[in-house]
Amino acid sequence: MPAGNASAGEILELVRTGQVRTRRELQEVTGLSRSTLAIRMTQLTAAGYVREIGQVAGNTGRPAKILSFDEAGQLVLAVDLGATHAHVALIDGGGTVISEATSELKIATEPDEVVRFVARRAGELLSRAGRSMAEVAGVGVGIPGPVRFTTQRPNTPPMMPGWHDFPVADRLRDALGLPVFLDNDANLMGLGEARARYADAPSLVFVKVGTGIGAGVILHGQPERGIAGGAGDIGHIRIVGQDEGRLCNCGATGCLATEASGGALARQLLEAGRDVASTADVARLIAAGDPLTVSLVERAGHLLGEVLATSVALLNPSVLVLGGLIPSAGPQLLAAVRESIFQRTVPLATRELTIASSSLGADAAVQGARHLVIDQTFSAAAVDARLTSAATVIA
Repeated sequence: MPAGNASAGEILELVRTGQVRTRRELQEVTGLSRSTLAIRMTQLTAAGYVREIGQVAGNTGRPAKILSFDEAGQLVLAVDLGATHAHVALIDGGGTVISEATSELKIATEPDEVVRFVARRAGELLSRAGRSMAEVAGVGVGIPGPVRFTTQRPNTPPMMPGWHDFPVADRLRDALGLPVFLDNDANLMGLGEARARYADAPSLVFVKVGTGIGAGVILHGQPERGIAGGAGDIGHIRIVGQDEGRLCNCGATGCLATEASGGALARQLLEAGRDVASTADVARLIAAGDPLTVSLVERAGHLLGEVLATSVALLNPSVLVLGGLIPSAGPQLLAAVRESIFQRTVPLATRELTIASSSLGADAAVQGARHLVIDQTFSAAAVDARLTSAATVIA
């Protein structure tokens, strides 16, 4: 920002991201005069975006008051749509879950029906919490497929027939009257994990292993989505030696997802005579230590690790996190992935690499959705536009 010309939105961004803590620090960073800074701060406090909490002692003079983004005053509706479930949560800006509900819902359902379901559930959560739509900053939605972020529409998602280019954000915005932001679920899980546990990590790869397989790449705290939303779509990488493998729902054969996903494990167990109907059934068998299931999971982990070894060599990330229903059921998948990665990469690529399970578990996507909404609705440009609009109305 040009020295001495920082807008109210740019000041909020400095406070919200923790780059400054006091008015004195704001003056030093922005170069604003004391009077101009006072005007900007009055705008932000009147809008309920910034408050002063506590004090920090200085070397001279009176202790300075600490500036804080009013997280608790901002509400977000976060939606995690998986292959077979819908997790909807009302969360405040600081991450506290106020109300939530998880339901069985097949993502292959007609998209308009899913939008109506989400809208109904959002209304129920607000009613249960005694809150209103007017208090909500926005809605964040994660889906298990590629999203073209510039259009906010799914882009040929293999597991979601009928969803390609469907205006999810527009339809939900019309239903709720709120800003809506759509992204791939693995991106949101990675964003949630990065902000919660690895804030200082320059790069993080989050791998979701549920009914399918997907990855989110987080660089310097933000998702790297690729030109068409396909970054991290590792479930459809062909496995060496699987050219004549099973047909995948993407139309190719021998994809990683056909051998190493929760859906693939369910199929393999069913073929072995086990009474398994879903990825949740597989997870229960893993947790119970069923020998056949554990053996199949270890094989899946080695296959996944072989693919991820290339990603580790290419990106040299600082953190690799595994999440989703299968990794959360037991340590076997993580151990097998780690073994394959270390076998197939040079020490330089792994010497400073942390490989871990998700610390947020089932909440990773909704927490990531919260960050997505806050980042978008409280960006410098968005805040300045709202303050200008409010001032115009008053005038």
